[in-house]
Amino acid sequence: MQDRIKRWTEALMMIPGLSGFEGNVRRYLKSELKALGINTKTDMLGNLIATIEGDASLPSVMLIAHMDQLGLIVRKIEASGLLRAERVGGVPERALAAQEVLLCLGQGRTLPGIIANKSHHATTPEEKYRVVPYQELYIDCGFASAAEAVAAGVNVGTPIVYAPRVLELANGRLGGTSVDDRAACAVLLELARAAKDLRRLPTIHCVFSVLEEFNLRGAITAAQVIQPDICIQLDLALATDTPDMGHRGDVRLGAGPVMSMFSFHGRGTLNGCIPHPALVHLFQSAADAETIPLQRSAHIGALTETSYVQLVGKGVACIDMGFPARYTHSALEVCDLADLESLTRLLIAAVRRIDAGFSLDRDDDIE
Repeated sequence: MQDRIKRWTEALMMIPGLSGFEGNVRRYLKSELKALGINTKTDMLGNLIATIEGDASLPSVMLIAHMDQLGLIVRKIEASGLLRAERVGGVPERALAAQEVLLCLGQGRTLPGIIANKSHHATTPEEKYRVVPYQELYIDCGFASAAEAVAAGVNVGTPIVYAPRVLELANGRLGGTSVDDRAACAVLLELARAAKDLRRLPTIHCVFSVLEEFNLRGAITAAQVIQPDICIQLDLALATDTPDMGHRGDVRLGAGPVMSMFSFHGRGTLNGCIPHPALVHLFQSAADAETIPLQRSAHIGALTETSYVQLVGKGVACIDMGFPARYTHSALEVCDLADLESLTRLLIAAVRRIDAGFSLDRDDDIE
Protein backbone atom coordinates (compact mmCIF):
# COMPACT_ATOMS: atom_id res chain seq x y z
CA MET A 1 0.00 0.00 0.00
CA GLN A 2 2.68 2.51 0.95
CA ASP A 3 4.52 1.98 -2.34
CA ARG A 4 1.37 2.76 -4.32
CA ILE A 5 0.62 5.83 -2.22
CA LYS A 6 4.21 7.02 -2.63
CA ARG A 7 4.11 6.56 -6.40
CA TRP A 8 0.80 8.37 -6.74
CA THR A 9 1.81 11.20 -4.40
CA GLU A 10 5.09 11.86 -6.16
CA ALA A 11 3.47 11.78 -9.60
CA LEU A 12 0.71 14.17 -8.52
CA MET A 13 3.14 16.58 -6.86
CA MET A 14 4.87 17.03 -10.21
CA ILE A 15 1.73 17.97 -12.15
CA PRO A 16 0.95 21.72 -12.21
CA GLY A 17 -2.68 22.45 -11.38
CA LEU A 18 -3.42 25.95 -10.16
CA SER A 19 -6.87 26.44 -8.67
CA GLY A 20 -9.23 26.80 -11.62
CA PHE A 21 -6.73 25.10 -13.96
CA GLU A 22 -6.78 21.51 -12.67
CA GLY A 23 -7.17 19.76 -16.04
CA ASN A 24 -3.84 17.92 -16.12
CA VAL A 25 -4.31 16.65 -12.55
CA ARG A 26 -7.83 15.50 -13.36
CA ARG A 27 -6.69 13.65 -16.47
CA TYR A 28 -4.02 11.80 -14.50
CA LEU A 29 -6.46 10.79 -11.75
CA LYS A 30 -9.09 9.74 -14.29
CA SER A 31 -6.53 7.55 -16.05
CA GLU A 32 -5.42 5.91 -12.80
CA LEU A 33 -9.01 5.23 -11.76
CA LYS A 34 -9.79 3.77 -15.18
CA ALA A 35 -6.81 1.44 -14.79
CA LEU A 36 -8.37 0.31 -11.51
CA GLY A 37 -11.64 -0.44 -13.29
CA ILE A 38 -13.45 2.54 -11.74
CA ASN A 39 -15.61 4.82 -13.90
CA THR A 40 -15.69 8.57 -13.31
CA LYS A 41 -17.61 11.64 -14.34
CA THR A 42 -16.66 15.31 -14.42
CA ASP A 43 -19.09 18.08 -13.52
CA MET A 44 -19.29 21.59 -14.96
CA LEU A 45 -16.80 23.04 -12.46
CA GLY A 46 -14.29 20.24 -13.06
CA ASN A 47 -14.77 18.04 -10.00
CA LEU A 48 -13.87 14.42 -10.78
CA ILE A 49 -16.36 12.01 -9.18
CA ALA A 50 -16.00 8.24 -8.83
CA THR A 51 -18.96 6.40 -7.31
CA ILE A 52 -18.64 2.90 -5.88
CA GLU A 53 -22.14 1.58 -5.39
CA GLY A 54 -22.91 -0.10 -2.08
CA ASP A 55 -25.80 -0.91 0.21
CA ALA A 56 -28.46 1.74 -0.46
CA SER A 57 -29.97 1.21 2.99
CA LEU A 58 -26.84 2.57 4.65
CA PRO A 59 -25.84 6.25 4.92
CA SER A 60 -24.03 7.34 1.77
CA VAL A 61 -20.50 8.67 2.11
CA MET A 62 -18.75 11.40 0.14
CA LEU A 63 -14.98 11.68 0.53
CA ILE A 64 -13.23 14.80 -0.73
CA ALA A 65 -9.61 15.52 -1.61
CA HIS A 66 -8.90 18.71 -3.53
CA MET A 67 -6.68 18.44 -6.59
CA ASP A 68 -5.92 22.14 -7.09
CA GLN A 69 -2.94 24.04 -5.71
CA LEU A 70 -2.33 27.65 -4.78
CA GLY A 71 -0.11 29.94 -6.80
CA LEU A 72 -0.23 33.12 -8.87
CA ILE A 73 -1.75 34.47 -12.05
CA VAL A 74 -0.33 37.04 -14.46
CA ARG A 75 -2.01 40.42 -14.04
CA LYS A 76 0.32 42.62 -16.14
CA ILE A 77 3.17 42.31 -18.62
CA GLU A 78 5.55 45.24 -18.24
CA ALA A 79 7.03 46.85 -21.36
CA SER A 80 10.35 45.39 -20.25
CA GLY A 81 8.96 41.83 -20.42
CA LEU A 82 8.90 41.43 -16.65
CA LEU A 83 5.63 40.07 -15.23
CA ARG A 84 3.43 41.21 -12.36
CA ALA A 85 1.16 38.69 -10.67
CA GLU A 86 -1.83 38.29 -8.37
CA ARG A 87 -1.99 35.64 -5.66
CA VAL A 88 -4.43 32.74 -6.04
CA GLY A 89 -5.09 31.33 -2.59
CA GLY A 90 -3.22 31.87 0.65
CA VAL A 91 0.26 32.40 -0.77
CA PRO A 92 2.62 33.71 1.94
CA GLU A 93 4.39 36.84 0.69
CA ARG A 94 7.45 36.19 2.83
CA ALA A 95 8.00 32.88 1.01
CA LEU A 96 7.88 34.29 -2.52
CA ALA A 97 11.03 36.26 -3.33
CA ALA A 98 13.78 34.25 -5.08
CA GLN A 99 11.46 31.31 -5.79
CA GLU A 100 11.53 29.40 -9.06
CA VAL A 101 8.11 29.27 -10.70
CA LEU A 102 6.49 27.62 -13.69
CA LEU A 103 4.15 29.44 -16.07
CA CYS A 104 1.51 27.11 -17.53
CA LEU A 105 0.79 28.09 -21.13
CA GLY A 106 -1.74 25.36 -21.98
CA GLN A 107 -1.56 22.07 -23.89
CA GLY A 108 1.21 20.90 -21.60
CA ARG A 109 3.52 23.80 -22.42
CA THR A 110 5.34 25.44 -19.54
CA LEU A 111 7.89 28.19 -19.07
CA PRO A 112 10.28 28.72 -16.15
CA GLY A 113 10.59 32.00 -14.30
CA ILE A 114 12.15 33.51 -11.20
CA ILE A 115 10.41 35.75 -8.69
CA ALA A 116 12.96 38.54 -8.44
CA ASN A 117 14.78 39.31 -5.22
CA LYS A 118 16.59 42.64 -5.09
CA SER A 119 20.35 42.23 -5.03
CA HIS A 120 21.62 42.00 -1.47
CA HIS A 121 24.42 44.41 -2.32
CA ALA A 122 21.90 47.13 -3.17
CA THR A 123 19.47 46.77 -0.27
CA THR A 124 19.28 49.30 2.53
CA PRO A 125 19.34 48.17 6.18
CA GLU A 126 15.58 48.69 6.35
CA GLU A 127 14.95 46.60 3.23
CA LYS A 128 16.94 43.67 4.59
CA TYR A 129 14.28 43.01 7.24
CA ARG A 130 11.17 43.87 5.23
CA VAL A 131 8.74 41.40 3.69
CA VAL A 132 8.12 42.71 0.20
CA PRO A 133 4.38 42.90 -0.62
CA TYR A 134 3.51 40.73 -3.60
CA GLN A 135 2.32 43.79 -5.52
CA GLU A 136 5.93 44.99 -5.63
CA LEU A 137 7.35 41.66 -6.76
CA TYR A 138 7.92 40.77 -10.39
CA ILE A 139 8.75 37.61 -12.31
CA ASP A 140 11.70 37.38 -14.66
CA CYS A 141 11.38 34.81 -17.47
CA GLY A 142 14.24 36.31 -19.46
CA PHE A 143 12.08 38.24 -21.90
CA ALA A 144 13.44 41.51 -23.34
CA SER A 145 10.02 43.01 -24.09
CA ALA A 146 6.28 42.58 -23.60
CA ALA A 147 5.96 41.54 -27.26
CA GLU A 148 8.44 38.73 -26.68
CA ALA A 149 6.49 37.50 -23.66
CA VAL A 150 3.22 37.49 -25.60
CA ALA A 151 4.87 35.72 -28.54
CA ALA A 152 5.99 33.00 -26.12
CA GLY A 153 2.38 32.44 -25.06
CA VAL A 154 2.22 34.51 -21.88
CA ASN A 155 -0.84 36.67 -21.35
CA VAL A 156 -2.89 38.24 -18.58
CA GLY A 157 -4.46 35.28 -16.78
CA THR A 158 -1.62 32.84 -17.35
CA PRO A 159 -1.40 30.46 -14.34
CA ILE A 160 1.80 30.36 -12.29
CA VAL A 161 2.81 27.69 -9.75
CA TYR A 162 5.85 26.94 -7.65
CA ALA A 163 8.29 24.93 -9.78
CA PRO A 164 7.27 21.28 -9.11
CA ARG A 165 9.71 19.30 -6.97
CA VAL A 166 9.82 16.05 -5.03
CA LEU A 167 12.46 15.46 -2.36
CA GLU A 168 12.83 12.08 -0.68
CA LEU A 169 13.87 12.91 2.87
CA ALA A 170 15.03 10.65 5.70
CA ASN A 171 12.66 8.32 7.58
CA GLY A 172 10.13 7.95 4.79
CA ARG A 173 9.31 11.62 4.57
CA LEU A 174 8.51 13.49 1.37
CA GLY A 175 9.18 17.15 0.70
CA GLY A 176 8.13 19.26 -2.22
CA THR A 177 5.35 21.13 -3.95
CA SER A 178 1.60 20.72 -3.44
CA VAL A 179 1.76 18.03 -0.79
CA ASP A 180 -1.44 19.98 0.01
CA ASP A 181 -3.49 18.21 -1.21
CA ARG A 182 -1.98 15.79 -3.71
CA ALA A 183 -1.00 13.45 -0.88
CA ALA A 184 -4.69 13.19 0.07
CA CYS A 185 -5.58 12.54 -3.59
CA ALA A 186 -3.21 9.57 -3.47
CA VAL A 187 -4.89 8.36 -0.27
CA LEU A 188 -8.30 8.64 -1.94
CA LEU A 189 -7.05 6.67 -4.95
CA GLU A 190 -5.90 3.89 -2.63
CA LEU A 191 -9.20 3.96 -0.77
CA ALA A 192 -11.10 3.62 -4.06
CA ARG A 193 -8.87 0.74 -5.10
CA ALA A 194 -9.63 -1.11 -1.86
CA ALA A 195 -13.34 -0.23 -1.68
CA LYS A 196 -14.25 -1.57 -5.12
CA ASP A 197 -13.43 -5.12 -3.98
CA LEU A 198 -15.07 -4.96 -0.54
CA ARG A 199 -18.60 -6.09 0.24
CA ARG A 200 -21.31 -4.74 2.56
CA LEU A 201 -20.13 -1.14 2.29
CA PRO A 202 -22.24 2.00 1.98
CA THR A 203 -22.23 3.76 -1.36
CA ILE A 204 -19.00 5.73 -1.57
CA HIS A 205 -18.50 8.84 -3.69
CA CYS A 206 -14.83 9.78 -4.16
CA VAL A 207 -14.67 13.45 -5.13
CA PHE A 208 -11.43 15.00 -6.36
CA SER A 209 -12.46 18.63 -6.05
CA VAL A 210 -11.49 21.89 -7.72
CA LEU A 211 -11.19 25.48 -6.50
CA GLU A 212 -10.49 24.64 -2.85
CA GLU A 213 -7.54 27.03 -2.62
CA PHE A 214 -9.53 29.76 -4.41
CA ASN A 215 -12.69 29.86 -2.34
CA LEU A 216 -13.56 26.37 -1.05
CA ARG A 217 -16.63 26.23 -3.27
CA GLY A 218 -15.67 23.48 -5.74
CA ALA A 219 -17.03 20.57 -3.74
CA ILE A 220 -20.40 22.22 -3.09
CA THR A 221 -21.73 21.48 -6.56
CA ALA A 222 -20.73 17.83 -6.20
CA ALA A 223 -22.45 17.64 -2.81
CA GLN A 224 -25.61 19.25 -4.20
CA VAL A 225 -25.87 16.51 -6.82
CA ILE A 226 -24.74 13.60 -4.64
CA GLN A 227 -26.74 14.65 -1.55
CA PRO A 228 -24.58 12.51 0.78
CA ASP A 229 -25.46 11.67 4.34
CA ILE A 230 -21.80 11.83 5.41
CA CYS A 231 -18.87 13.89 4.15
CA ILE A 232 -15.28 13.04 5.06
CA GLN A 233 -12.83 15.67 3.91
CA LEU A 234 -9.16 14.69 3.49
CA ASP A 235 -6.50 17.35 3.81
CA LEU A 236 -3.37 18.24 5.71
CA ALA A 237 -3.29 18.94 9.43
CA LEU A 238 -0.80 21.47 10.77
CA ALA A 239 2.16 19.65 12.27
CA THR A 240 3.22 21.36 15.48
CA ASP A 241 6.48 19.50 16.12
CA THR A 242 8.84 22.26 14.97
CA PRO A 243 10.18 25.05 17.23
CA ASP A 244 7.90 27.69 15.73
CA MET A 245 4.68 25.68 16.03
CA GLY A 246 4.71 24.06 19.48
CA HIS A 247 2.15 26.45 20.93
CA ARG A 248 -0.43 25.46 18.29
CA GLY A 249 -1.08 21.91 19.49
CA ASP A 250 0.45 18.45 19.66
CA VAL A 251 0.37 17.04 16.13
CA ARG A 252 3.57 15.24 15.15
CA LEU A 253 4.86 14.04 11.82
CA GLY A 254 4.97 10.24 11.74
CA ALA A 255 2.58 9.86 14.68
CA GLY A 256 -0.47 8.91 12.65
CA PRO A 257 -3.56 10.46 11.06
CA VAL A 258 -5.30 13.48 12.54
CA MET A 259 -8.96 14.07 13.39
CA SER A 260 -10.00 17.72 13.45
CA MET A 261 -12.16 18.53 16.47
CA PHE A 262 -12.60 22.21 15.63
CA SER A 263 -11.69 24.60 12.85
CA PHE A 264 -12.58 28.25 12.41
CA HIS A 265 -11.45 30.97 10.05
CA GLY A 266 -11.83 34.49 11.35
CA ARG A 267 -10.24 36.40 8.46
CA GLY A 268 -12.73 37.25 5.76
CA THR A 269 -15.17 34.47 6.61
CA LEU A 270 -16.82 33.40 9.83
CA ASN A 271 -16.85 29.73 9.01
CA GLY A 272 -15.42 26.40 10.06
CA CYS A 273 -16.42 22.90 11.11
CA ILE A 274 -17.24 21.16 14.36
CA PRO A 275 -17.47 17.46 13.45
CA HIS A 276 -20.58 15.36 13.87
CA PRO A 277 -20.19 13.41 17.14
CA ALA A 278 -21.19 10.13 15.52
CA LEU A 279 -18.27 10.48 13.11
CA VAL A 280 -15.85 11.36 15.91
CA HIS A 281 -16.91 8.17 17.69
CA LEU A 282 -16.72 6.20 14.43
CA PHE A 283 -13.12 7.16 13.73
CA GLN A 284 -11.94 6.86 17.31
CA SER A 285 -13.48 3.40 17.71
CA ALA A 286 -12.06 2.29 14.35
CA ALA A 287 -8.61 3.56 15.35
CA ASP A 288 -8.81 1.75 18.69
CA ALA A 289 -9.95 -1.50 17.07
CA GLU A 290 -7.19 -1.39 14.45
CA THR A 291 -4.54 -0.07 16.90
CA ILE A 292 -3.93 2.94 14.67
CA PRO A 293 -2.67 5.97 16.60
CA LEU A 294 -5.07 8.87 16.08
CA GLN A 295 -4.04 12.45 16.76
CA ARG A 296 -6.45 15.34 17.33
CA SER A 297 -6.31 18.97 16.31
CA ALA A 298 -8.25 22.15 17.07
CA HIS A 299 -7.23 25.42 15.48
CA ILE A 300 -8.21 28.83 14.19
CA GLY A 301 -7.00 30.34 10.94
CA ALA A 302 -7.90 27.63 8.43
CA LEU A 303 -10.98 25.91 7.14
CA THR A 304 -11.96 23.27 4.60
CA GLU A 305 -14.74 22.41 2.19
CA THR A 306 -16.81 20.84 4.95
CA SER A 307 -17.53 24.39 6.14
CA TYR A 308 -19.91 24.68 3.19
CA VAL A 309 -20.77 21.06 2.38
CA GLN A 310 -22.31 20.65 5.85
CA LEU A 311 -25.00 23.16 4.83
CA VAL A 312 -26.11 21.34 1.66
CA GLY A 313 -29.67 20.04 1.50
CA LYS A 314 -31.03 19.13 4.92
CA GLY A 315 -27.51 19.14 6.33
CA VAL A 316 -24.57 16.75 5.94
CA ALA A 317 -22.73 15.03 8.80
CA CYS A 318 -19.14 16.19 8.29
CA ILE A 319 -15.66 15.56 9.62
CA ASP A 320 -12.15 16.60 8.56
CA MET A 321 -9.52 13.87 8.59
CA GLY A 322 -5.94 14.56 7.69
CA PHE A 323 -2.24 13.84 7.70
CA PRO A 324 0.37 15.98 9.50
CA ALA A 325 2.27 18.38 7.23
CA ARG A 326 4.99 20.95 7.83
CA TYR A 327 5.62 24.30 6.12
CA THR A 328 2.17 24.48 4.52
CA HIS A 329 1.51 26.80 1.56
CA SER A 330 5.23 27.25 0.97
CA ALA A 331 7.07 25.94 -2.09
CA LEU A 332 8.41 22.99 -0.08
CA GLU A 333 5.95 21.20 2.21
CA VAL A 334 6.73 17.98 4.11
CA CYS A 335 4.67 14.89 4.96
CA ASP A 336 5.35 11.35 6.19
CA LEU A 337 4.44 8.33 4.06
CA ALA A 338 3.63 6.27 7.14
CA ASP A 339 0.95 8.82 8.08
CA LEU A 340 -0.59 8.56 4.62
CA GLU A 341 -0.72 4.78 4.87
CA SER A 342 -2.22 4.76 8.35
CA LEU A 343 -4.78 7.39 7.30
CA THR A 344 -5.83 5.13 4.43
CA ARG A 345 -6.13 2.09 6.68
CA LEU A 346 -8.19 4.11 9.17
CA LEU A 347 -10.54 5.37 6.46
CA ILE A 348 -11.15 1.84 5.19
CA ALA A 349 -11.75 0.56 8.71
CA ALA A 350 -14.15 3.41 9.52
CA VAL A 351 -16.21 3.06 6.35
CA ARG A 352 -16.55 -0.67 6.96
CA ARG A 353 -18.07 0.08 10.38
CA ILE A 354 -20.94 2.04 8.85
CA ASP A 355 -23.56 -0.70 9.15
CA ALA A 356 -27.25 -1.07 9.94
CA GLY A 357 -26.60 -0.14 13.56
CA PHE A 358 -24.79 3.12 12.75
CA SER A 359 -26.86 6.21 13.58
CA LEU A 360 -26.50 9.87 12.67
CA ASP A 361 -29.53 10.84 14.77
CA ARG A 362 -28.54 13.86 16.86
CA ASP A 363 -30.92 12.69 19.59
CA ASP A 364 -28.48 9.80 20.05
CA ASP A 365 -25.52 12.15 20.68
CA ILE A 366 -23.37 11.24 23.65
CA GLU A 367 -21.51 14.40 24.65
